[in-house]
Amino acid sequence: MPVPAIRLRVASLAVLCLVLPGSFGARNQSLNPELTAHEWGTFTSIAGRDGVAVKWSPLTGSTDLPSFVEHLNGAQFKAGLRGTVRMETPVLYFYSPHETDVSVKVAFSKGVITEWYPSASRIEPNPRHVLDREALYQQQSGGSIEWESVRVSPNLAASFPGPDHPGDDEGNQYYAARETTAAPLVVKTAAGVQREKFLFYRGVSAFSVPVSATMMPEQKIHLTDLSQEEIPSVILFERRGDKVGYRLGGALRSEMTLDPPELISTLDSMSRDLEDILTSQGLYPDEARAMIETWRQSWFEEGSRLF
Repeated sequence: MPVPAIRLRVASLAVLCLVLPGSFGARNQSLNPELTAHEWGTFTSIAGRDGVAVKWSPLTGSTDLPSFVEHLNGAQFKAGLRGTVRMETPVLYFYSPHETDVSVKVAFSKGVITEWYPSASRIEPNPRHVLDREALYQQQSGGSIEWESVRVSPNLAASFPGPDHPGDDEGNQYYAARETTAAPLVVKTAAGVQREKFLFYRGVSAFSVPVSATMMPEQKIHLTDLSQEEIPSVILFERRGDKVGYRLGGALRSEMTLDPPELISTLDSMSRDLEDILTSQGLYPDEARAMIETWRQSWFEEGSRLF
């Protein structure tokens, strides 16, 4: 189970939480005890001066995804949708020694699913309904996505859509998530049979994030756990040009104040410590590496973050 993170700015904090982004059910799993499902994903929020998540809009559309990924109401719709949380690149992996069929539903509290692949059997709210910028504050229930016919095929040769599609870039971060030993999936859809290494989705929500992060004098960060559960680990990361540093904070049980890190570390050591945290929460090592590689460019860019 993944962890929490923050981009520090002069007047606000971008809070990036690497956590399970909702609830999902592989409904046939109880019939096959050998089936394992793992999920990772990222939440991004902007905290105001009081440390609480504020209403905001994604800065860009969905141009960072391959052309075969599907979008709610068009690729640019998400850029204008206002919420408190942007759910980015959750993926669901499946493992089984034998071929098995499952149906999957992911629920997203107070949110909507905005991108996905393979094609879904059902999306709520219905993609054909026009949503406006304030839709998340008007709807009475959360969003969801379903895949009703997913075959977990451990012996299937890998054959997935790639950069041969028009406009696609072989260096796209989407493809890094395939670098695991998860079983290939064959999904029956209205558009025909589609294959992928995982089920992929993104979304935007208006729920309250479970952590408050506030900038204090001398660049210190004060954290408050707003949930009833312990946050297993925090890391304060900073990059200035070619210099990087990070500070391991341990578990957040109620409140914590972190001093800014010394810029004497390396990205490799940061990646190793982050990988250890992710695997301690249940990810396989190759899943943790795939997650870090997917987000390496944005997680470790100039500025500060709290994971």
